[in-house]
Amino acid sequence: MKAVSTLVDVLAPAHEHEFEATHGLPEALPANETQLWQGSPDALLLARQALHLDLVLYYFGTLLAWRGIGSAYDGAGVGPTLLAMAGMLPLITLALALLGGIAWLMARTTVYTVTTRRIVMRVGVVLSITFNLPFSQIASAGWRPRGEHGGDIVLNLAGDDRIAYLHLWPHARPWQLKRTQPMLRGLSNAKAVAEILATALQQAEAAREHLPLRAVGSVDAHSGVPTLVARPLAHA
Repeated sequence: MKAVSTLVDVLAPAHEHEFEATHGLPEALPANETQLWQGSPDALLLARQALHLDLVLYYFGTLLAWRGIGSAYDGAGVGPTLLAMAGMLPLITLALALLGGIAWLMARTTVYTVTTRRIVMRVGVVLSITFNLPFSQIASAGWRPRGEHGGDIVLNLAGDDRIAYLHLWPHARPWQLKRTQPMLRGLSNAKAVAEILATALQQAEAAREHLPLRAVGSVDAHSGVPTLVARPLAHA
């Protein structure tokens, strides 16, 4: 029961206060834990991936082309055609500026931290929320490249408890609504971060395999004879 309670507390979002003991972390790291990497998403990559900037540009480009073709088909000259197309530019510029501003705010307020024992995600523009993901609750991690060095790192959580998709977005794998997968999204140096995380996960797994054993008592339901079962000592 204690382990289940710990899992629920770990995956539940904790609202940030105005004061942070350490940048991106709700409290200072304990003495036996070291920060390995900390960073934020790239605003342009976040705009292209989470806000679908490329599709928006394609849509507006299609509208401009349609306006120009329609104007030319109606017999308008080059000048009137260009003027008709230019009339759409203020609204297009405003829409792109809004998307860019949202992506910049998301990137600016997001901090990903990798330590020797966990991953911490501080997300949220208006209301900051911190997700504390210990390595013991991460079943697997995968790197999805985007470009030469950029990409995303997708985390698959172990156990039955899940984080709400809306709490995580856009820092979640798209369309994984039932089994939400947190994601370190839009990293410009995703390959290097993936290597750091892979090494940390391997070392943490090796450390867990060498934990000392403890005796856990159980009683046979039929005979009533107590039995000792050896289990590794778990650390929070």
